[in-house]
Amino acid sequence: MSLEQFYYDDLILPDAYHSVEVDILNENNFLKIKETLTRMGLSSRDKDAQGRRTLWQSAHILHKQGKYYIVHFKELFLLDGNKAGLTEDDMIRRNMIAELLQKWNLLKILDKEITYSKNVYLKVVPFKAKQEWNLQKKYTLRSDRKYLASVGA
Repeated sequence: MSLEQFYYDDLILPDAYHSVEVDILNENNFLKIKETLTRMGLSSRDKDAQGRRTLWQSAHILHKQGKYYIVHFKELFLLDGNKAGLTEDDMIRRNMIAELLQKWNLLKILDKEITYSKNVYLKVVPFKAKQEWNLQKKYTLRSDRKYLASVGA
């Protein structure tokens, strides 16, 4: 799979949003990171009709002009010109996610001054337990939208 479908050259990342710039170390890590992020976020307490709890994805990986960023979904809403209540907890959670991905050797954080706290809630669903969860995202990246349209979803 080519990474070209994940390029966002028309998107401008203002410095004010403090997205976490990262190096993915090798091209194979991009899709691993993308999949892993679908299993990291906030979980519901209630179960759906199939008895599964829902996990809401918190962060996405963004490729822009040869650079990679870990961004909170609310940052993406803001970049689209929509209103979003981005909080300090959201940013700390995004930073925690980036730190975990770095700890798992999937990427290297280029921003030296990011902060995070272990006091902010974050659920990570193990890959083996993925089928037991209803994995949802609140933001769909443009490349994902094009893919979904092409498969008729």
